[in-house]
Amino acid sequence: MSEPNELLAQLNELLKTAVQYNASDIHMKTMSVPTFRINGTLHRVEEFGVLRPERINPMLASILNDEQRKMVRDNIEVDLSYTLPSVARFRVNIYKQRNSLCGVFRTIPFSVKTIDELVLPPVIRKIAEFQRGLVLVTGTTGSGKSTTMAAMIDHINSTRSCNIITIEDPIEFLLRDKKSAISQREIGIDTLSFAKALRGSLRQDPDVIMVGEMRDLETIEIALTAAETGHLVISTLHTMNAAETINRIISVFPPNGQAQIRHQLGSVLVAAISQRLIKVKGGKGRVPAIEVLISTPLVKDIILDSSRFGELREVIEKGYLSYGMQTFDQSIFQLYKDGHITAKEAMENASNPEDLKLRMEGVTTAGGGDWGSFDKDEEEDKSYLDQYQPTDEGDY
Repeated sequence: MSEPNELLAQLNELLKTAVQYNASDIHMKTMSVPTFRINGTLHRVEEFGVLRPERINPMLASILNDEQRKMVRDNIEVDLSYTLPSVARFRVNIYKQRNSLCGVFRTIPFSVKTIDELVLPPVIRKIAEFQRGLVLVTGTTGSGKSTTMAAMIDHINSTRSCNIITIEDPIEFLLRDKKSAISQREIGIDTLSFAKALRGSLRQDPDVIMVGEMRDLETIEIALTAAETGHLVISTLHTMNAAETINRIISVFPPNGQAQIRHQLGSVLVAAISQRLIKVKGGKGRVPAIEVLISTPLVKDIILDSSRFGELREVIEKGYLSYGMQTFDQSIFQLYKDGHITAKEAMENASNPEDLKLRMEGVTTAGGGDWGSFDKDEEEDKSYLDQYQPTDEGDY
């Protein structure tokens, strides 16, 4: 059997190769060859050979500390970060299946990309400039939520002086002070839980709090309170779109408390940003399609009345010029117009492919939804966010 140092060297070489191929994820499973996810597609790495138990178990164990090894022995999966100097950082999940170790490594670049570099809509920058309230970044696993949040935090860090606290599991992007002071806390190392760290952060003079994930009722309660008491809170949820995001938060609470939560959420919500990744033209890389819901007085009324949730899509469609909102299909249409994606990718990722196809051909159908002035130039956009900031009373 190979020596531990030799196995660690093999693991590091695999990770270096993954970074060279721009793999977003590396999957390692017993009795299989490693697999890279590149541009959303899985590719088997045959040249690395089959990962037999006597090879993969000590290889993955070599990056664990004593406490993490004990957790794995007790059949508890472990989240951690791993750094390969001068190459990349990785968010790692190690778990057991069939009594053998498996690992998934998510690549995290050393540098944080800007909002412009990520091809995010300009309204994201304006959202990050709010002084208080709740911003939710949502999407499925692997849709780039952490990357978008890091870009927003970096924008705040670069443009204003404030105290930023991040609570992560594990810490992903390493953020350094620019105009702001940043403290990054990791679950299991610096604090016991999201809820405990979030509650503690309120006594640490924060201006901005980034919560890696709102996993439970207690964390959501504290996040809403933090936003209500004058802080900007940025967090994530695993939801598909804006309407589902609002429903998910409300449904976490018992029925007899949901009316109060609707009022609280309506008063603190700044925006819900939902995203999915689409292959760029040429296939080398992916670009985010972004749905943006801005909490306007009308949106607040809809949050208060669950029977009106069906109106949200139309509100977003019509809200581009005045508020900077956009649906997924509007975002996809813009990515296609700007030459980032092919017509085929646009159609495959659209919520309403037939309507999008007609719009791409320059045809607007009567039943296809009112996109308002979505096609107008950006300089014509007198956005709601340019002229309106939340008041101390939380009126958005």
